[in-house]
Amino acid sequence: MWRYFVGAAGALLLAAAGLFFFRGSAEPETAAALPPPMPVETAEAEPPPLPKAAPRADDRTREQKRFDRYDRDRDESITREEYLRNRRRAYARLDSNGDGRLSFDEWAVRTTNKFVGADADRSGALSRTEFATTRVVRRPRASPTPCRCPAPDEEE
Repeated sequence: MWRYFVGAAGALLLAAAGLFFFRGSAEPETAAALPPPMPVETAEAEPPPLPKAAPRADDRTREQKRFDRYDRDRDESITREEYLRNRRRAYARLDSNGDGRLSFDEWAVRTTNKFVGADADRSGALSRTEFATTRVVRRPRASPTPCRCPAPDEEE
């Protein structure tokens, strides 16, 4: 029976300590504890004036951007060849003997090599870190349109 009383007393002490720490970290700092503000005497050059209008982001939607990636000749229509171009490239990488047919063995060799390359400790299983190396590496996208901000010395 005494174990219950000791357990209850311990729980109360833990709750009190938690409340103490919570209230201690939530108190605002007083002005005496803050360092004095830095003087602003070092401003020799005035910063350039801001432009009158902020630059606007491109309003194109995700689907419009996707359409533009497929429309290689920029004629505002996607031909069958343009549509299948990316798939053919991926298929050709898997078709190791170049016969135009993807066998199970060709696919299995590619995926097995990817697994073996990712299994750094050669344990026969992928850890979370090793599995993360199997993700598709994408090139960073360049900005579609360069910034059209006026130079700092130009006045509008």
